[in-house]
Order: sequence, then C-alpha cells, then structure tokens
Amino acid sequence: MCVTAVESRPAGVLASSRSPSHRPFGARVKAFVALTKPRIIELLLITTVPVMFLAQQGVPDLTLVLLTCIGGYLSAGGANALNMYIDRDIDALMDRTSQRPLVTGMVSPRECLAFGITLAVVSTLLFGLTVNWLSAWLALGALLFYVVVYTMILKRRTSQNIVWGGIAGCMPVLIGWSSVTNSMSWAPVVLFLVMFFWTPPHYWPLSMKVREDYARVGVPMLPVVASNKVVARQIVIYSWAMVAISLLLTPLGYTGWFYTVVALVVGGWWLWEAHALQNRAKAGVTGAKLKEMRLFHWSITYVSLLFLAVAVDPFLR
Repeated sequence: MCVTAVESRPAGVLASSRSPSHRPFGARVKAFVALTKPRIIELLLITTVPVMFLAQQGVPDLTLVLLTCIGGYLSAGGANALNMYIDRDIDALMDRTSQRPLVTGMVSPRECLAFGITLAVVSTLLFGLTVNWLSAWLALGALLFYVVVYTMILKRRTSQNIVWGGIAGCMPVLIGWSSVTNSMSWAPVVLFLVMFFWTPPHYWPLSMKVREDYARVGVPMLPVVASNKVVARQIVIYSWAMVAISLLLTPLGYTGWFYTVVALVVGGWWLWEAHALQNRAKAGVTGAKLKEMRLFHWSITYVSLLFLAVAVDPFLR
C-alpha cells in the first residue's frame, strides 16, 4: 500500500492541520495517491481486463482497455477517498489505518472530500464520453454503493457489512463486459456472483487478524461479534458457493476446457485451505497458529489465476 512519508504518531491522534512547510510537495503527491488505495484498485483491474477479453472472444481494442482501466481507477479511487473522509474518525483509532493521509494531516478533510468528488465526476464523464454510458452508470453506481450503502449505512451497523457492501467490488466485471459490448449477458453475471461469494471469505480472515482494531472502534465485523469457529464455518459455506458458481461458465457456453481445469484446481486448493482453517478453529487454535492469513493471501492468488484463465481461454477454444 502506498503510504505517506510522515512522522510516526500513535493511533487515536488525528492531525487536522499542518503548516505548508510540514507538507512537502512529494509527500503530498504520495498522500493523494494513497487516498485512492492503489493496491485495492490493482485487484479490481485484475477482474476487469480479463472479462474484456472474454467479451471480445479475443484481444479487445487496446485503447478501449486503457480508457476502461483509467476510468475504473479514477472511479474506485474516488470511492476510496470518500471512504477515508467518512471513516477518518475510526481510522485515527485503528493501528492498521493510523498512517492514512487524513489521520497524519498530510491531506485535510476538505481536500479529501473535494478530491473524491472530483474523481467521481471525472471518471463518470470519461466513461460516458469515451467508452459508453452503460459503463459510466455502472461505475457511478458502484461508487455510490460503496460510499453510501457500505461506508455510511452498513459498516458500523451490521456484521453482514462486508457481505452486501462487497457488491461494489463485484461491479468491475460488469463494467469490463459492458465496455466491450455495451450490453449485459449471463457471463458477467456469473463472474459477478463469483466475486460476491469471494469477498466475505477473502476479507473475514484479515478481520480475524485485526479483530482488536475493529472491536476498539465498534465496527461489528463478523470476527468481532462471533467466535473463530462460527466465522470459519461461514467462510467454508461461502467458499463452496463461490467454487460451484465459478464452474457455471463452461456449461453456459462461455468458456472451454482450459478455464474449467484452472477453476477446478484453484477452487479445490481454496476449499482445502478453507476447511483447514475451519479445522484449526474447531480445535480451539488461536493466535499465530490459527494461520488465518494463509487463506487471505491465497484468496488474492485465486482470483488472479481464475481471471487470468478467463482471459486466456478464448484463445484455446
């Protein structure tokens, strides 16, 4: 994650202002980049571009790919900046977010709000004027869902926050398809559902690791309000649904043998890791021996390999 080069300060201290001399230009640029959460956006683009190859059944127009990626980055970046603006109070109290730009004072709340809104407007216009308006409305809908529904309504009220809030992170597959076809089909819907069921078992292991952070600020992530055993059981349920849905693309006629083999292999490994985590949780294992982050890291590899297979499969049919 791109972070700002500022002095260390304890969690819970929100620096609301800094004099210009303490906010050098280079550090300020890095801070504004950090507001967009670039590492998260990398993952969103990993699910966008391969779907464009699937929609085209080959290599899509590279200019279109570039414009879609830029628009997607700006839209997701705007959503992330607005998320940080709304969550700046709890970010100041959590160890994992204590160096975010608003907490350190490298960016002011007013600057962050203006930055997020500007990215939202620019990204919508870019999509609409250079790609198509269907993609523009889908991107804007994802942004509003993440900011309003997830950040403002769900996050601090329910343990199901990441389940339904994760819908925003599923939208790039729809955007990737619509950018090529200016329409919808069952293929992006299937991949949307794969990402929907992927998001909770991807994020809950991380939430298990930083449970104390979320408990400190009163955010009811599932691992805060439920035991490791309950969380692990939910992870297994969502994992089986995800893998089963991922295999629907081939019988529906959108993919061939290559995608199917990859989906079976990486899905099988995911289920192995999910059940292993559940077994450790059932046995009462805690701390480092729970190894919950193994599934978190594998989840990123899983989605990368699965969507790489989505992109490669059209060339092998």
